[in-house]
Amino acid sequence: MTTHRYADNEEDYDDYEGYAEYEDTAADVPEARPRRGASHVVSALGGLVLTPVALGLLSWGGLRQQQLIQATLSTNRDPLGIALLAGGAILLLVVAALGALSAVGPILGGLLYGVLPGVAAMAMPEWGFRLVNMMPKSDIAYGVMDFLFIGGLLGVGFLLVGSGLANALVRRRREA
Repeated sequence: MTTHRYADNEEDYDDYEGYAEYEDTAADVPEARPRRGASHVVSALGGLVLTPVALGLLSWGGLRQQQLIQATLSTNRDPLGIALLAGGAILLLVVAALGALSAVGPILGGLLYGVLPGVAAMAMPEWGFRLVNMMPKSDIAYGVMDFLFIGGLLGVGFLLVGSGLANALVRRRREA
């Protein structure tokens, strides 16, 4: 009885030297995953450093727009306020894009600077005031307070966490 359709007997396999290399390779041994320590560090640092800067820019630009348009009922534009809003939005985009390296950055930035302060301010508003009072008194602090109590920080935090989780799920599916 032949074991292979081209072999007449078992000795035919012994003569073929290339067959031994196929016996030695184990198909059920998983490949070693590449180390991703550097990408985790870069993403984490980006999330921890860029997220508060982005939220500060958004808050400050939003406050300037609010003061100019709502407070004065004016239709004038504040170029600096618009630039601050755009800069903050672009930095948040960078943080979310860092999720392509590692999900750590957007998740950390979203949790620390968005979800946790937002939940704390909803549950205990006096904690929100204490958090903002830790910042030096400036237009940025007032903008952050507005953004915190209208739920902006909470929303941005959940979006960053969701971005990081989505990137992690996509990576896991590709590796599987």
